Amino acid sequence: MVALVQRVSDAAVEADNEVVGAIDDGLLVLLGVHEDDTHTESEWCARKCAQLRVFPDDDGKMDESLLDTGGDALVVPQFTLYGDTSAGNRPSFAEAAPPDRADRLYEHFVRRLEEHLGRKVPTGKFGALMDVHLTNDGPVTLWVEQRADG
Repeated sequence: MVALVQRVSDAAVEADNEVVGAIDDGLLVLLGVHEDDTHTESEWCARKCAQLRVFPDDDGKMDESLLDTGGDALVVPQFTLYGDTSAGNRPSFAEAAPPDRADRLYEHFVRRLEEHLGRKVPTGKFGALMDVHLTNDGPVTLWVEQRADG
């Protein structure tokens, strides 16, 4: 599982010309589910996103998390994060989880993140064409992925 995490001052996601999720200060999490992912990766990734210290403290140092700031998270499913562009010019999505499995793990991630934050987490619409609008704060953008070696 991979989360492309962006610190934002605002973010919104639209599906079918309707805003389905929006936040002010917090994290926009674009979430990709790998074919080999399980609840273990989902739980690790949700905990990491909740505890990621990317917000400035009183001294301006990136040392606070969503748990410290009370900021929100917006989670958007994005299977294209597992697009392999190493051969040719057309990405292969063979490593992305099949839609039914990806949807279950995506929902599991969202539930775990809600448990960590103690509040509802707005989301995109799985399987839909979406428009994501954001103001990246910093800019701060991180790739969050559990590696086999650690």
